[in-house]
Amino acid sequence: MSITKENVEHVAKLARLELSDSEKDLFTEQLNAILKYAEQLNELNTEGVAPTSHAMPLVNVMREDVAKPSLPIEKVFLNAPDQEDGQFKVPAVLE
Repeated sequence: MSITKENVEHVAKLARLELSDSEKDLFTEQLNAILKYAEQLNELNTEGVAPTSHAMPLVNVMREDVAKPSLPIEKVFLNAPDQEDGQFKVPAVLE
């Protein structure tokens, strides 16, 4: 597969980009070089290689959820602009 100048123009139009003729030629050349490089992967023998979703085998990387004591309510409300009945008071957003 190769990229044509018309492909570049089409994508530029979809992205609402104005490209000069020299830019179109440059991007066509660069995209074809990328595709040529990616085609080298077809030369690899992948028979018997299991598909993976990640390069490194990952196991659950989350820490255990451990309950810890919270800050005292008095300390929590020190920086609050307003509070009422042990809750933060904020302006209404719905009418």
